[in-house]
Amino acid sequence: MKKILLTLSILMALCFSERLFAQHDMKNMQMKKDTVPKKQMANMNNMQMKKDTVPPKQMHDMGKAGNMKHMGMMSSSFSKNLSMNRNGSGTSWLPDASPVYGHMIMNEKSMFMLHGNIFLRYTNQDMFNKGSRDGSGFNAPNWFMGMYQKQSGEKGLLTARAMVSFDPLTVGKHGYPLLFQSGETFNGERLIDHQHPHDLFDELSVGYTYELSEDADVFGYAAYPGEPALGPPTFMHRPSALNDPDAPLGHHWQDATHVTFGVGTFGFRYKNLKIDGSVFNGREPDEERYNFDKLSLNSYSYRVSVNPSANWALQFSQGFIQSPEILEPGVDVTRTTASAVFSKKIKNGHQYDASFVWGYNHRTDGHNEHSVLLEDNHKLGKNNLYSKYEFVQKSSEELRLDTLGDAEFNIHAFTTGYNRIIFGAQYFEGIGGFQGTIYFPPKSLQGVYGKTPLALEVYLQIRPKLHKMR
Repeated sequence: MKKILLTLSILMALCFSERLFAQHDMKNMQMKKDTVPKKQMANMNNMQMKKDTVPPKQMHDMGKAGNMKHMGMMSSSFSKNLSMNRNGSGTSWLPDASPVYGHMIMNEKSMFMLHGNIFLRYTNQDMFNKGSRDGSGFNAPNWFMGMYQKQSGEKGLLTARAMVSFDPLTVGKHGYPLLFQSGETFNGERLIDHQHPHDLFDELSVGYTYELSEDADVFGYAAYPGEPALGPPTFMHRPSALNDPDAPLGHHWQDATHVTFGVGTFGFRYKNLKIDGSVFNGREPDEERYNFDKLSLNSYSYRVSVNPSANWALQFSQGFIQSPEILEPGVDVTRTTASAVFSKKIKNGHQYDASFVWGYNHRTDGHNEHSVLLEDNHKLGKNNLYSKYEFVQKSSEELRLDTLGDAEFNIHAFTTGYNRIIFGAQYFEGIGGFQGTIYFPPKSLQGVYGKTPLALEVYLQIRPKLHKMR
């Protein structure tokens, strides 16, 4: 009940901020109305009508080098010549056709954007009590992000971001129940069958980009905390995972470095090819979720990203991570990832987003483990249908099953869900939904987890509305 009351307080604050934004926008609109000549107003209206009829291919051409700044449109965080739709987490890329959910306040030289997500939900991870590791209850995973962007002279672009999560309050220090999930600690012991809460501060970063030409940029990114150049855009920022309240089971094989206390990144872009590299703190966040962990730059990574068209974003990356787990101070990890993210806008308010992610951990203690994720989301007007397939290899040590010896287990899970927009305010909307997950553990784990445990959950999701280009 305490978690629900805290979440409701957050929602009330959102409603209050929405009212303030509405007053701000109405004031700006009135000022513009009073100062814009009638002929120019008519031209602006015609431009809006034309925007709604622009074919997808032409929209992609509009996002090519140079067009963003000339049209006065919002640009990418790390290039004035790329679309804002390409912004992923950290310095990663999404497809140009990706949807953007957020509220923006902008003028000719600067922009401020707010976005986030809240799930107020009930989850039961073993509906029929097939195993001994079930978990259930009410909780509210959430995150909120603000981003400021400003031109700096003719060639420069400044970006600042702040991302917070109230997970420590709304899901508790133990995190939320999620069968077969692992990573980080609670009360000095390894967390199992729970997704850890995110820290209060997940990103505080600044970035600077210098335009060499319309086809080329160099950029830098510094954060404490933040995300290095490793892995795909984290699950919280992938459109294909937007409606799923749960973290992937392979999170610590794929994109767990999205909260790292100490990051420095340098990168170069040429057209639709980007190469970036980072030095960062390899140690995952500790149990104290309200503090700033010790700054360290003991690990490094590189990433190659290619967007061959408006619909695709591809990446390959490797990270050489020193002692990520606090309980395993002598074990280093080489993490290799590859991903393909797809987005396509379909007519009549339909959108399809999908992601393939592969992650591989090579550990110095001899464990070499793979993970695979396939997820998709089909937006059908006010309705969303989504699904997720997961495969991950986890050791007996990872799942705290030392009685089974030094073993490795292949775990499969399939999730499907549905939700629908049930109410809307000016800047955000409420979505009601439900989802189910069926797990397929190996025979050696069925005595602990059951043969095919079934998880069900219902939720109310609160998020910003889909942003439409103006």
